[in-house]
Parts: sequence; C-alpha cells; structure tokens
Amino acid sequence: MELAAGEPMSSAALATSAPLGEQDLYYFREGTHARLYRLLGAHPASVGGVAGVRFAVWAPNAEKVSVIGDFNGWNKDAHPMTRRPDSSGIWETFVPGVERGAAYKYHVVSRYGGYRVDKSDPFAFFFETPPRTASRFWTLEYEWGDAEWMARRAAANSLDAPWSIYEVHLGSWRRGHDGRWLGYREIAEPLADYVADMGFTHVELLPVMEHPFYGSWGYQCVGYFAPTSRYGTPQDLMYLIDTLHRRGIGVILDWVPSHFPSDEHGLAFFDGTHMFEHRDPRQGYHPEWHSYIFNYGRNEVRAFLLSSALFWLDRYHVDALRVDAVASMLYLDYARRDGEWIPNEFGGRENLAAMSFLRKLNEIVYASYPDVQTIAEESTAWPMVSRPVHVGGLGFGMKWNMGWMHDSLGYMSTDPLFRKYHHHQLTFSILYAFTENFVLPLSHDEVVYGKGSLIAKMPGDEWQKFANLRTLLGYMTLHPGKQLLFMGGEIGQWSEWNHEAQVDFGLLERPLHAGLKRWVRDLNTFYRGEPVLYRTDFSPSGFEWIDCNDAEQSIVSFVRKESDDGPIVLAVVNFTPVPRHNYQVGVPRGGYWREVLNSDAELYGGSGQGNLGGLEAAPVGAHGRYHSLTMTLPPLAIVVFRHDGGGGAP
Repeated sequence: MELAAGEPMSSAALATSAPLGEQDLYYFREGTHARLYRLLGAHPASVGGVAGVRFAVWAPNAEKVSVIGDFNGWNKDAHPMTRRPDSSGIWETFVPGVERGAAYKYHVVSRYGGYRVDKSDPFAFFFETPPRTASRFWTLEYEWGDAEWMARRAAANSLDAPWSIYEVHLGSWRRGHDGRWLGYREIAEPLADYVADMGFTHVELLPVMEHPFYGSWGYQCVGYFAPTSRYGTPQDLMYLIDTLHRRGIGVILDWVPSHFPSDEHGLAFFDGTHMFEHRDPRQGYHPEWHSYIFNYGRNEVRAFLLSSALFWLDRYHVDALRVDAVASMLYLDYARRDGEWIPNEFGGRENLAAMSFLRKLNEIVYASYPDVQTIAEESTAWPMVSRPVHVGGLGFGMKWNMGWMHDSLGYMSTDPLFRKYHHHQLTFSILYAFTENFVLPLSHDEVVYGKGSLIAKMPGDEWQKFANLRTLLGYMTLHPGKQLLFMGGEIGQWSEWNHEAQVDFGLLERPLHAGLKRWVRDLNTFYRGEPVLYRTDFSPSGFEWIDCNDAEQSIVSFVRKESDDGPIVLAVVNFTPVPRHNYQVGVPRGGYWREVLNSDAELYGGSGQGNLGGLEAAPVGAHGRYHSLTMTLPPLAIVVFRHDGGGGAP
C-alpha cells in the first residue's frame, strides 16, 4: 500500500504496510529503483491526524532498530522500529511531533555478535555540521527561478556546445575576512559574477555531498543525498545553483560511487554485516584510499546509488554528474598486487558488476534527463567509455582525457631547449582524440601533493613561466575536446592549492597575473564565439594538421573547421623562447587571414610581437597546400588566425 505524505494511517496498519508498494519492492530487489529517496529515510507523515515523521531504513541483518534523536532524549527504547513482514529488510516507524531540523540517528542492534551502533540515515537530506554526525530531518521545498535555463539547457549541455569548465572547491575559492568558509548563499553572487565575467560555460563543484573529513575535499562521502552543512542548508545550495543558472552557467557535481569512508556512523558495517560493501577486503577495501568499495553486484546497493544520482538531477537541477575514479571501479586489481584481488568468473581483472552498474546508471540518467551529461574520470585506455550502451560502451557522455593532461604537463615542464626530443608528447593525443568524447582537464589533482601549481611547473624565469602557461592554455582551447581549469590556474597562483585558504586573488595587482587572467577571459570569449572550436570536437573532420613534424623548432600548426568552404581557424604554436621571423605555414585557402589571438600581446604580459592584425596568403605552396602565410611567430606563444570562408584554391 502506498502512502502519500500527509495521508493518515492507523498505527495497526503501519505495522503491516508502508509507502513502499509491491512494485517499489520489486524494483528495489531488482536493483533498478532509481528514486528510493522518496520512500526511505525521513519523510513528513500524518497518522490519525497527528503530524510527524515516518522513518524507514534498510537493515536486513538487524535484530532491532530504533530511532533516537533530540526529540526523545536519544533514548534507544523510546521509538522502536518495526521490520516489514517481507524479505526486504526494511524497518519503519512513525514518530509524532518531530520538527524540521531535528537531529536523529538509527540505533541498530545486529543479530550477529551483539554488535550495536548508532548510524546516521543513509537517505538523510541534511546532517549536523561536522564533527557532529547526526542526520537532521529536513524537507526540500524551494521556488526555483531558472526556468529559462532549464528550457534551453539541452542546447547548452549538448556535445556540440562549448564547454569551458571552471572547477571549484567551495571551501577554498573565496573566504570571509576572518578566514571562515563562505556559505552557499554568500558565495552565489560573487561566484556567478566571476564565472560569467571570465566566460566559462560551466562550474564543476568538488563533491558537496556530506563528508566527515574536510580534508578529503568531499571524496570520502557519507551523505549521498545531503549537501554538506558546512556551507548551509539544502535550500542554500539550491540558491547557489539557481543563481548560476540564472546567469546562464551550467553546474556539474562531482559524484563518488567508487568508495566510501569507514567512519562508524556511516555506511560501513551498517547492520553488523557488510551491507553496502564487499565482505572480502580483496574486493571491498581500497588499499590506496583506506576506504570501502560498494558491492555493485548487490541489487539493493545498485538501487541506492542509482537513486543518489537521480536525486541530484531531480531535486537540485544539476546539469552533469562527473563520476569520480571510474578506473577504480572497473578493475578488480586496481592499486593491488598479485594475490590481493579476486579475478572475475572468467579469470579476468574486469569488474563485471561495476560495468553493469555503470551502464545501467547511464541508461537511466539519459532516459530521465536527455538534456544532461555524465562525465567519467577514467584514467586508463578502457574502450568505449563515452559510447552508448547499445553499441557496447559504458554509456557516459564524456570522459576526462588524462593522457593529454599527463603528456601536455610533462612536455610543458621540460626545458624548451630539450622539448624537441619530446615532440611526440604534443602530437600523440591526436592519434586517439576522437576515440572518446574527451574533456581536457587541468584539474585540482595536478596542483596538490607536491606537484606544484600550474605556473610553478613552467620552466624559465618569471616572464617565461607566464608565457609558457599562456601558451599551454591557448593550446588547450584550440585542441579538440572540451576544457576544464581548476581555480587559481587562471591567475597564475604560485602556491599549490590549499583547501584551508582561498585563491590568492591579491596577485591580480601584479601585471603578469592580471594579463594571464585577461588571456583566459579572451580565450573563453573567442572559444564561445567560434563554432568550429566546439561543434566538431568529437569528429576527425573538424581537425587537420598543417605541420606536426617540426620537432627541431618545437612548433606545431593545425586548423579547426566544420566544412571545407566555411570559416577556418588556424593555430600556430611556438614552444621555444626564440621568435621565428618569416616562418612559413601552408594554408588551405588564399585570401586574408585575420590574426584573432596572440598570447604574446602586451596586454597579456607578452613582448608584443605579431602580425599587425593579419596576413594575406601568398600563392606559394607549403606543407602540401597551394597557399601559405609568412608570419612572425612570437616566443613561447600561440597565434591564431581566422579565415571567414571561401576564396583560394583548395
């Protein structure tokens, strides 16, 4: 029998029925129920005309479960729960008079070994602020103002739309004068203003789901349905997302179905057994992160995770989910030595259950929301991550290109004198660039743990460091694929990211830092205004090398296009501090090529060398083309030319 919120129900009936109907239970057991958050957890209800809260929790191996909270003095005997008379393992009770904001937990007594524990609610919508660990009863009403964005987001979130992503950790983007965190509402307008001014299309938030240890940056999550209370209430996070949407900015949430922490109040060993995780540590424990691995082969766990994913799309209007650490899910031997893992039924190292779960996740997400995206952080060469399930893929919309990131940063950190010996690191990415729908990430992972900030990775003196970084960011923008940049990279922050401090925006008083910021803004503006740079990101028809073999001078040149007779954008990149005068580049057309970007311009902190606004192509063959440009190529710089279309021989 299904019970709507507020529908009265007798105490006797409550013992034998619940809002979970037979169909709900069927899909729960099958592992395909994607909206369990409507049924499990704490929800307003009325029994006999008395308002209160219905609590429901899955604990199949419990002997007793009770609700404890500040409304009953945390008395484990005050509100015992009743086990459903079926095999679901769900316990329920109704508690009258519970008010919004009340703190509560479940007191669980296992049928095994006398294990007793107080657990937070896996389906709670809100938590106490850490280090306190209780759940809080909450409701999610909110009056959204983003109707215009929601009506057009299918176009804004499509694979042929521009994606320039600004990755943000809310606790350390900007702080109050006293060093405190800014709340979701406090940060909403400043963040929206900044991102809109800088021309980014999307904001990606490091996990905002509740996590006990701030230093985990949210990647050790216990509240899969609750935003962290460090920054405010669920409605405050809704306000932040709403504000970004009203400014035309999409919102991506990091989502972590790959592992969860061992904190006693969380999911681990929930009812005295390994409900959510594998029992065998060779399958259920991450040696690298000291956290537990979900049992993707257990249907109820699959339903829990599917419901979490849909929850953020349903209730928070999120535009994309970036799924963390997908490689750790796919490989049974991830971060393990021989003898520390169990092969699959065919003797291989692939996690067949995780593969099945990820495919179901993407099928359900795209069936429910064809106007959003899922993005995989997958660091290996696993095939067809961003290809549809029906053709054998995992079904993600996009995948982070970790290979491009490693090769590009490795190349850029090399002294320019020796870059000619590493030229393949620049060109190799194009060999596989169209095998997946790639995002090019310069993420938080690259500026922590002694890796140095982006600007600190660059070789040379201060001027050369900034010139190198401008060149890298320009090369990323012109390279096929969507782009992601972590906060601080856009201003050349010298220090590594520190989650206990804010981005050092004071550096913008210095010309080179201000110039870099202006360069990033202009890159984003140019990128968003040039369809050839994003409509064919995932098709080889949109990219063509002019010359990828000039290793001796460490120069590459290529074009981006949509068609042979439409606009063409030409990028020429000099990765050495030596200016190249009268450098000849073959082009596919005659006519005038306008110089539209030059990272060496003085307003960006460059030396001011360039081509006086553009060049006329001469009927002199080069690089297999009938026409060519003879240009000045500034030191450590990218210059970009545009041809409007038509004209000249092919």
